Amino acid sequence: MDYGPEKLAAIKKAFERNSRAVQLRPAIAQNTAITKVSARQGITCEIEEGSWKFKVDMGEKHGGNNSGPNPGIFGRAALGSCLAITYVTWACKFGIPFESIDVEIHADYDTRGFYTDEGIPPGYRQVTYVVNIQSDAPAAEITRMLDDADAHCAYLDIFANPQKMKRKVNISTMEIAS
Repeated sequence: MDYGPEKLAAIKKAFERNSRAVQLRPAIAQNTAITKVSARQGITCEIEEGSWKFKVDMGEKHGGNNSGPNPGIFGRAALGSCLAITYVTWACKFGIPFESIDVEIHADYDTRGFYTDEGIPPGYRQVTYVVNIQSDAPAAEITRMLDDADAHCAYLDIFANPQKMKRKVNISTMEIAS
């Protein structure tokens, strides 16, 4: 990994600058992210947010076209990457040296929750995240950094705590040509 002193210093400097900015002007920290998802070609979805565009799909055995990763992969990737980014950032904040930080997401699920009416929840039964850190820092310092980082990781909070969900529906009628 390329974690030279310049890169680590830049991460720490960006964190400190952003921390000061949102403390001085809390309004700049609040916004609404809008991601557009359009079902195309069956259950293949085209996703767009800002300049980012990508596909999400299901495998053929689930009725999809296998043209992109499935939503579960993106969900687990969101959690794992958010944890890794937060750990790197907080390690830089605390001056903890490291050679590598890797996160694995293990999600236990039962697909009967999607396919049946047996009362089984469609989400994960349990999510375990495994953190692998290569560092010469004392274990107690690393553990303290991980605990602090976990308390500030957005997607760990999203996965661990219920979020307010609102559904808005817009229905338009289709004109049928005669």
